[in-house]
Amino acid sequence: MYPNAPPFYDNNGYQPEYNNIYTSRGPYYVNTPYSIHPPHYVSPAPQYLPQVTPHQSVAANQQATSKTGILSRKKICIVSAILIVAAVIITAVLCWYFLSTCEMRCGASSQCVQASEWCDGTAQCPNGEDESYCVRLYGQNFILQAYSPSRAAWLNMCFDDWRSAYAPMVCRGMGYRSTYLRDGLEDVTNDLSGFASINTSVPFGKLYRSIRTRDYCPSRKVISLRCIDCGVSTKGETTSRIVGGTRATAGDWPWQVSLQLRQSHVCGGSIITPEWIVTAAHCVEGTGSYASIWTVYAGSIQLSGGQASFVERVISHPKYHSDTKNYDIALMKLRTRLPFDGINIKPVCLPNAGMPWTDTQSCWISGWGHTYQGGTTQTLLRAASVPLISSAVCNSRSVYNGNITSNMMCAGYLAGGVDSCQGDSGGPLVTKTNNLWWLVGDTSWGYGCANRNKPGVYGNVTGFLEWIYNQMQKYE
Repeated sequence: MYPNAPPFYDNNGYQPEYNNIYTSRGPYYVNTPYSIHPPHYVSPAPQYLPQVTPHQSVAANQQATSKTGILSRKKICIVSAILIVAAVIITAVLCWYFLSTCEMRCGASSQCVQASEWCDGTAQCPNGEDESYCVRLYGQNFILQAYSPSRAAWLNMCFDDWRSAYAPMVCRGMGYRSTYLRDGLEDVTNDLSGFASINTSVPFGKLYRSIRTRDYCPSRKVISLRCIDCGVSTKGETTSRIVGGTRATAGDWPWQVSLQLRQSHVCGGSIITPEWIVTAAHCVEGTGSYASIWTVYAGSIQLSGGQASFVERVISHPKYHSDTKNYDIALMKLRTRLPFDGINIKPVCLPNAGMPWTDTQSCWISGWGHTYQGGTTQTLLRAASVPLISSAVCNSRSVYNGNITSNMMCAGYLAGGVDSCQGDSGGPLVTKTNNLWWLVGDTSWGYGCANRNKPGVYGNVTGFLEWIYNQMQKYE
């Protein structure tokens, strides 16, 4: 465990016979906190006989080495040293140049890809990530954007030449299967970066072949696209801060699920499509990575109720680090699609790029977790209101002293009293913007429960969007 790594919540995933919340967890099959190796002692005697060069005298008639030869050897040594230093400098400069000019990197391999090669129709990344995230939704109005390799920029999709028949195909290309809701129009002023549009003369197969760039959008209207009916709740506008949270009512948090092992609650999760659940990577470490052991319960505020679904696949972020909890996000794909009933089982909205989250933004956490440190799992779903906290404040010496990465975000009260201990590891941190509920984070870690200067830490879902959509496409 890293010396500055913080301790974690006591509900961090499946941890049989291991409850020390202040130390890093070892593999499940290890019975001791560290590996034991047989001692190794250095032999007191040398393993070889030293070769001593015998003294050799110079014959009386042997001439000494000339001064000219000595000077020649010195020149050779000096020139060689200069060449070696020059080679090292040139190599360092070239490495710096290529590293500093790398515009985009493949997700899993970190291989460098130039911006002009991204979404150009040819896969440069080993897993093809550079061709799988070529369209996205932007902002709270779901503006459709396409990536232009020629301009190395994301461009709004102009309405001109657009057909509504394209919308379901775009959604499916992003990873949404049979959930297309609607497309619409948004007014926009002409952008200096240009616009994307559909080339109707090209068959609409692969997205990159049909999308072209243009300098102006004559209609001054761009496409707004909803790929799924998400973020709708019966939750009222109450934002009162109540220690221990409030009991939820049916329909308040319809995306909340319980991840269970042998009918025992382990972690929370969030529904994002009928087939996909977002949770935390630390919930599925070790044997938790086996899909067959999990059951997901949805649609009930009671822990013992709800629709039971089996899991087909568990996917942790490949860069997840168990000690620091960096990249703490995972996905579960269900064997069968959840039946969205309009009240109790509904998805939360994944955040779009460019969402306007602000410091102190009001959010909510929910779950069946402990209402105090050392407490017990609750039988009824509870929720509490918490504000976002800036990374600068959360990384300050008195709070988490630099342990918060760009893949994390903090929420809670520095004074303590309300924390994601009332929620669950892997459970949702959501906020309401533009009358919709958005998944801001997944519950990750913290120091104790509701302690002063120790707010909850969450995975930054916005930063994981590309990875999430890649998995949805890959395992469609």
